[in-house]
Amino acid sequence: MALLLGGIASTTFAQKGKPLFTDKANDLKLGMVSYTYRKSFQKDVGATLDTIKALGITNMEFSNLFGRTAKDIRAMLDERGMRCTSFGVGYPDLENKIGEVASNAKTLGAEFVRVAWIPHKGDFTLDLAKKTVEDFNRFGKTLKDEHGLTFCYHNHGFEFQPVPAEVASEVKGKDVTLFDYIVQKTDPKYVSFEMDVLWTFFPGKNPAEILKRYPNRFKLMHVKDLKKGVQGNLSGGTPVENDVALGTGQLDLPTILKAADKSSIKYYYIEDESPNINTQVPISIAYLRSLRM
Repeated sequence: MALLLGGIASTTFAQKGKPLFTDKANDLKLGMVSYTYRKSFQKDVGATLDTIKALGITNMEFSNLFGRTAKDIRAMLDERGMRCTSFGVGYPDLENKIGEVASNAKTLGAEFVRVAWIPHKGDFTLDLAKKTVEDFNRFGKTLKDEHGLTFCYHNHGFEFQPVPAEVASEVKGKDVTLFDYIVQKTDPKYVSFEMDVLWTFFPGKNPAEILKRYPNRFKLMHVKDLKKGVQGNLSGGTPVENDVALGTGQLDLPTILKAADKSSIKYYYIEDESPNINTQVPISIAYLRSLRM
């Protein structure tokens, strides 16, 4: 099913007002996902951290250890006055070695453990959503009660299938989806979320409205933008070239970030999957630093 995503009319913040992100290097609210610099990290972790710090970013979300140990990466972060606040892992890691995941996260200094993909083939189904709820509650309880860590799920677009009729009465709201089912059925004490704004918009949803619907469930955000004219769907995939510099694509980022600022989101990580990060990331950072509200 393809959805045509016309550009949402852009809104602007007042020219005067508080900055959404300060220009201070130690402002941890704004961070970078390691996946953005994945090719560089694979070659030289230390040099890549230097590049990111030179851009004024000292907060990292690592989703890969790039062949190093968590202890090695923590030492390199400490040497540079940088921090890792979130650690992303694969679903099988949480199923099979959650103790090792927690140990690595704590060594890195992370507060959050995040997973970004639910294994599935074909359409995401109600049965998968039910299993996901059970798994997430278990993962979150173990991470919180045994390790003091907060579990987050990063949406990826495929979860926005409409809720089937047989459970529609169990899910509150209009035009609800299996993502709503997962949010409402998981325990807020143990399960939080990281909104990827592109993967919320791509399947035809309004990120700002979802933030308003669940103001206390999202703790993290991936900030990114989608090339104009690209059509969305429920696949959870699009060519990496469709990631563009923030403020140049389809997403109404000022409205989304204004809603996020009123939510429980603590950290905002720039993610750019494109091959054009050397030119696009500085534009994205400048755009975010310029926002006022």
